[in-house]
Amino acid sequence: MTTEQRIALITGTSSGIGLATAVAAARAGFTAVATMRDTDRAGALRDAAERAGVTVDIRRLDVTDADSVAACIDDVAQAYGRLDAVVNNAGISNFDPTVEMSTMAALRANLEVNFFGVVAVTRAAMPLLRAGHGRLVTIGSVHGVVGQPFNEAYCAAKFAVEGFMESLAPVAAAHGVDVSIVVPGFVRDTSFGIFPDINRATVQAASGPYAPTFADYVAWIGSQGWEGAGQVAQDVAEVVVRTLRADRPAFRVPANRWAADHVGHKLADRDGSTVQSLARTWIGQPESP
Repeated sequence: MTTEQRIALITGTSSGIGLATAVAAARAGFTAVATMRDTDRAGALRDAAERAGVTVDIRRLDVTDADSVAACIDDVAQAYGRLDAVVNNAGISNFDPTVEMSTMAALRANLEVNFFGVVAVTRAAMPLLRAGHGRLVTIGSVHGVVGQPFNEAYCAAKFAVEGFMESLAPVAAAHGVDVSIVVPGFVRDTSFGIFPDINRATVQAASGPYAPTFADYVAWIGSQGWEGAGQVAQDVAEVVVRTLRADRPAFRVPANRWAADHVGHKLADRDGSTVQSLARTWIGQPESP
């Protein structure tokens, strides 16, 4: 995809991967329509764009509000007459004591943002993407391929996104729209998915019979140096922009080598035993024989 006069809409740009992607897309020549639920939080994005010497078009879009999604897409169509690319990035993290100790409201809220929000934006944007033979890129997660203990709701949402996009991709391609999922590993310089000690203590206290297992899981997290696993938001943004510009983008695009290797465990795991054996070690249990 060439970038001359190309319009790219990115969701969830107030921080992290979304912010970095909006700036990187603008630097690459796209007209970056940077959306967020609360435009009062746009200060960091404006500052980053100014430092990079680019401009971004900041607009409000709440992925859980159908009227907001429709209004934003319509406004972009009226302003530019086209929409060439969408990057589904908006999302929330979830870290509960397990599904048993969580609430249905918390579980539904996670799916509403992380799955149905992606569906809503995709559905609204597809007519414009079809008209322009555009591109749809979604930020996935290694947790959308390999389940992670104590992240049931988030993993469920990201698994759903994988299935939705994998199903959509061949149909969209037949009508001129390339669909890809960029799969980051652990992103160090974003608050997304970072669980402060007070939150860990709160979860520990609410874990009931699962408290010892949760403690083992937290200890495993702390023991990992994440050498090779961690990356910064800018790294992921550069992968997104390369995917937007590629002539023939892959469907699943790991954002670094660690992510590729991690999801590779699952994709080569015919009966599920490899991942289950690994996951046992994450919660203080011996690896399965």
